[in-house]
Amino acid sequence: MEKSFHMLLYRAFHMQRSFLHPCLRTLGLGSGQPKLLSYLNAHPDCRPKELAEYFEIDPAAVSRMLRSLEKSGFITRRADGKSRRSARILVTEAGKQAERGWRAHCEREEAIMLRGFSDAEKAQFADFLTRAYSNLHNAQREEPVCKN
Repeated sequence: MEKSFHMLLYRAFHMQRSFLHPCLRTLGLGSGQPKLLSYLNAHPDCRPKELAEYFEIDPAAVSRMLRSLEKSGFITRRADGKSRRSARILVTEAGKQAERGWRAHCEREEAIMLRGFSDAEKAQFADFLTRAYSNLHNAQREEPVCKN
């Protein structure tokens, strides 16, 4: 098995996606949409800009995902009285049901992935991943992404 962190992370990420991907079709969701539904369930009545900032993705990509979620009946939009350009996003009952199904599948995936890990190891692993993310996030702001 590969020992470089880059490849270990890539392989773990790829395996996780392979495990979770079939559930997307079953729930009627597209790629990237479950994370939006999860966030919207935890933060009702938010704006698209908040989603883009939280997930660090292009606002246009968020807009496309929201349009698809709305078309599928998972969310609705409500005009924001403060701004004509911004709308509040609300999760429908169908969206809540899809998010519950997604969360249950993710919990099953986590249980399988972390099988044999002690509670202390799980906490340490979460800390390591959080720190690695923070290091990369900070470096991205401070250094050019690609150096020749």
